[in-house]
Amino acid sequence: MPRILFLADTHLGFDFPLRPRVNRRRRGDDFFANFRTALAPALRGEVDLVLHGGDLFNRSNVPAGLVQMAFEPMIEVAEYGVPVVLVPGNHERSRIPLQLWGAHPNIHLLDEPKTIRCTLGNDIVALAGFPFVRHIREHFIHLVERTRWHDASSDVRLLCMHQTVEGAQVGPAAYTFRRGVDIIPGQALPADFAVVASGHIHRSQILRHDLRGRPLPAPVVYPGSIERASFAERDEAKHYCILEFDGEGELSNVKYVPLPARPMASLTLSPDGTSPQRLDRELRARLAGLDPESVVQIRLEGDLPAGAEDVLTAAHLRSIAPATMNISLSMRRRAGQAMRRGKRR
Repeated sequence: MPRILFLADTHLGFDFPLRPRVNRRRRGDDFFANFRTALAPALRGEVDLVLHGGDLFNRSNVPAGLVQMAFEPMIEVAEYGVPVVLVPGNHERSRIPLQLWGAHPNIHLLDEPKTIRCTLGNDIVALAGFPFVRHIREHFIHLVERTRWHDASSDVRLLCMHQTVEGAQVGPAAYTFRRGVDIIPGQALPADFAVVASGHIHRSQILRHDLRGRPLPAPVVYPGSIERASFAERDEAKHYCILEFDGEGELSNVKYVPLPARPMASLTLSPDGTSPQRLDRELRARLAGLDPESVVQIRLEGDLPAGAEDVLTAAHLRSIAPATMNISLSMRRRAGQAMRRGKRR
């Protein structure tokens, strides 16, 4: 039976200016490196199909050069004979700019509700799906029907999407999605699919029961994002996964394959009554105690002492941190009014 490589939320283009004004380490390189690592099994002949669950890019207005960089490894996979199926996500505003890349016979896009049939050896896999849709709760059943999945005979059937299903969890406090216009109720999932393969949730997880403990009509697999895109993900491991099926076309195994993820650290400082020199010494000491590969958020609470602005410039922070480190700065006034300086340093 076929083996399907499933990844999602690659967010290519994150911190990746094509013409950077400052020469420093960019986090965008980490996303591209993990993207290529995740696709490597397809080039080693270890899987039969690659499925991307959405948010290939980090934003909708993607420069042509970035589109080319993203599609080059996927074209390499397609040229190797492995089909690639893409689900447009919310960051692409439900559209992926294929340009000329979409003409390749092994690149398939679920840009509207439809079903794609792929012959993989002796098996036929049907991938029904649709691009990201807001207010999915009221549209979900109709969208699934519009894929016309029931007209496509197959040995294995997947529902592919980029949505939130009841019970999915995110963040360090394991926030659980329960009800809302953008959340699919667990019992609304169709029972005619071996698996619901979805992107959108950045934490790797498998949902098998709804919030009342009832078995879901089909398991929901989230591969998670390939790198930590926010500090809410700082404790999460990152993966792609391999979906395996038994002789009856049912999901038999989900193998999560770990990807390297940059360590993240949040440093909180209270500079009230501190001289700029002391603030500088504390910053240097705190940064020296971190992994030099870290992505660091410095949080300042309270009022800055006079002259401290020079200690907090992007140029100075880069000069006191390892060249391999990324630093952002957040300042919060006592009155609770937040102010940000220089998003990424």
